[in-house]
Amino acid sequence: MKLGVRWLVIALIALATVINYIDRNALAVMWPAIAREIGADKADYAGLVTVFMLAYATGQFAFGRLLDVIGVRRGFALSISVWSVSILLHAAANSVLSFGLFRVLLGVSEAGAWPGAVKANALWFPPRERAFAQGIFNAGASLGAIVSAPLIALLFLSLGWRATFFLVGAIGLLWLVPWLLVYRSGPDTHPWLSDAERRLILDAPDAAPPVAQALSLRELMSHRQSWGIVLARFFLEPIWWLFVAWLPLYLAETFGFDIKQIGIFAWVPYVGAMLGSLAGGGFSGRLIAAGASVDRARKWAIALGAAIMAPALLGAVLAADPTAAVLTIAAVLFGFQFAIGNIQTLPGDLFDGKSVGSLAGISGMVGIVGTLITTWLVPVMTKQSYAPIFILVAALVPLSLLAIFGVGGRYQKLVSVAEVSAFPQAKEFHS
Repeated sequence: MKLGVRWLVIALIALATVINYIDRNALAVMWPAIAREIGADKADYAGLVTVFMLAYATGQFAFGRLLDVIGVRRGFALSISVWSVSILLHAAANSVLSFGLFRVLLGVSEAGAWPGAVKANALWFPPRERAFAQGIFNAGASLGAIVSAPLIALLFLSLGWRATFFLVGAIGLLWLVPWLLVYRSGPDTHPWLSDAERRLILDAPDAAPPVAQALSLRELMSHRQSWGIVLARFFLEPIWWLFVAWLPLYLAETFGFDIKQIGIFAWVPYVGAMLGSLAGGGFSGRLIAAGASVDRARKWAIALGAAIMAPALLGAVLAADPTAAVLTIAAVLFGFQFAIGNIQTLPGDLFDGKSVGSLAGISGMVGIVGTLITTWLVPVMTKQSYAPIFILVAALVPLSLLAIFGVGGRYQKLVSVAEVSAFPQAKEFHS
């Protein structure tokens, strides 16, 4: 059975996310050796994480709006071109300052992948497939985290850290070739689509009337559903980034690991994340196919992910050996990805494709603000152990559920008051 062009598009986006995570994780894996060479310490690393996250937050917002203007094809090409060049430049860094400058460039450009994926999913997939497509994209992030630790460790041991940065940066530039070949246009005019696939995508039951331009920030945030998404990501994103940024250092400080041992163990939690990405999207998709509303399907998936995530975080506090630690963290990331993929899908469930990137970018930016707070707390709270920070982020899980269920209300296709005036037939969608 022919899968269709939409699955080829999401496969390429997932591959870009694999590359994305290899690039961003390279510094964390090699940091013990880099720190010794340039005379840096844990506080310097926290500073680099901070400037990366600030740049990443800015990039989420900027690329979210930009993608709604220039489209997915050019937006993704711009994002990966700049981040590949920025990781190549890491090979020339010789101080915390130079690393900081290159991390800023990396953060701004890598951020484009997330609103880009959400926008692409809204354009290319009907509601019942949308969360699973998002799960494939998020699984790419997890796969990148899985392969990055052993790959970076192997390259580092063979070539050193400078050559490693150069090689992984070159991979992203190669990705541009199949992307520009495959993503020739959107689904409405793409020459490779069959009539059946085009009808499946464009005749989706939640399709809103077309609008002339993207909604303004004020219009987007005039809906309680938008606030529910934004607040949920503010509370949940710190959990993912805690392990992305600090897992190698956690293993080094808690269990005395060197870079080789980090490469052996650090990939394990992301297997759980990858499985959670696919399972969460598939779960809500099956509920919708069985007749459940988009609102109910997404909320059930988010609640189930939270029910797995919070107890596992508390269990990580008790882990006494590295095997138990990485397996428990794998359960944490399984639950996280089970939930977050459905939250990330909600902008496409709510708005027309010309506004999806903007809401995805805004919510991603606010999620990074939450992450920055925990990043600043890690050096202070982990002087004796990582237990206090694990307990703190576990307490954020019920707050995210409050945001989705209490603040957000019912999630269904929405339009603004201005759009109702322009398109009277859209009134039935208005909330």
